Amino acid sequence: MLPCQRALFDIPRDVCYLNAAGWSPLPLAVQQAGRAGVARKGRPWELAPDFAAAQHERARAAAARLIGADPGDVALVPSVGYGVATAGKALGPLPAGSRALVLEDDHSSPVLEWLTRAPAEGFAVETVRRPGDGDWAAALLDAIERPGAPPVAVASVSSVHWSDGGTLALEGVSQALRARGAALVVDATHAAGVVPTDVAALDPDFLAFPTYKWTLGPYGRAFLYVAKRRQGEGALPLEQTAHGRRGVAADRVPYLRDLSFAPGARRFDMGERDHFVSLEMAAVGMEMMAAWGADAIAARLRALTDRMAKGLNDATGGGGVRLAVAEPRLRAPHLLCLELPAGMPEGLVERLAAENVHVAARVGRVRVSPHVYNDEGDVDRFVAALRRLLQ
Repeated sequence: MLPCQRALFDIPRDVCYLNAAGWSPLPLAVQQAGRAGVARKGRPWELAPDFAAAQHERARAAAARLIGADPGDVALVPSVGYGVATAGKALGPLPAGSRALVLEDDHSSPVLEWLTRAPAEGFAVETVRRPGDGDWAAALLDAIERPGAPPVAVASVSSVHWSDGGTLALEGVSQALRARGAALVVDATHAAGVVPTDVAALDPDFLAFPTYKWTLGPYGRAFLYVAKRRQGEGALPLEQTAHGRRGVAADRVPYLRDLSFAPGARRFDMGERDHFVSLEMAAVGMEMMAAWGADAIAARLRALTDRMAKGLNDATGGGGVRLAVAEPRLRAPHLLCLELPAGMPEGLVERLAAENVHVAARVGRVRVSPHVYNDEGDVDRFVAALRRLLQ
């Protein structure tokens, strides 16, 4: 099993940090990449002419490796919300009378684009309610296949639910959508890098993820996979940029010599993409994740969250704390979301933080999210602290 990687981070032993799903600590190597990038910006005359392009492609390749994609199908974007907006523009207006499917209490990133557009375009946003058995994928399939329902135009969903830890097996959902000519937009924030994710098997139309959580990178760096079928000349990017066109170059005459779009997903790259300070940081973090491998990471984190679940159940006899997603097969390996029968006690997360045990409150649940820097001691410390505070 992958051993604990705490030595690669600046995390004191007395800190029990279990909030990677909020934001991850930066590994020492990523911090060093950031310092080196700032120094380069201080002396820009020393940058090689091809430096920026090399940074773009290094980060693009690192992101593609985490999701099994061709680097040419990955765009550089600043956030998942930007990626979903890009997908929305590329898809164009949804048919009036159709449905856009979203998940109950899903993160705002894959949801707000469709809520904003629905009144003007005349489609309905249908919220798939949280199923009692925790099987989000089955609930989503039921919504897609419901007899007599209006046609589905798009499903825009997270592949791991951010607030209850449910994991969605989306392959069947993807097939059902394609059979109906509908699109699949995936927010892979809590999946890419930390659990196996393969766009070749999943075949989404668009899939986006950031680096500031699980892939150990900075804010403001995210990546958007765009399926080749969505890269036609009529698919318009969110921004109109020089680098998104084949022949707009400041050092050539005429300046605007070829306005056809750049090949692949590069047309969807954000404007001002030359963030080489944070882009290198993102690349280093993703390369570390790829070196460990999603299978190994998921196995280690599953062992930690299973230990946590067992400790809580043993301590409470099943009465004081219950898991939000009861069946392990439906629970992501790296997220444990706890519901308290009487509701969340006021200040619980803050009281844990006062003991240097750091978790998050999300939609009425305690969300615990370990990463490769956590070990069994962190798990046992959290269980003991929670038991004590709930007495």
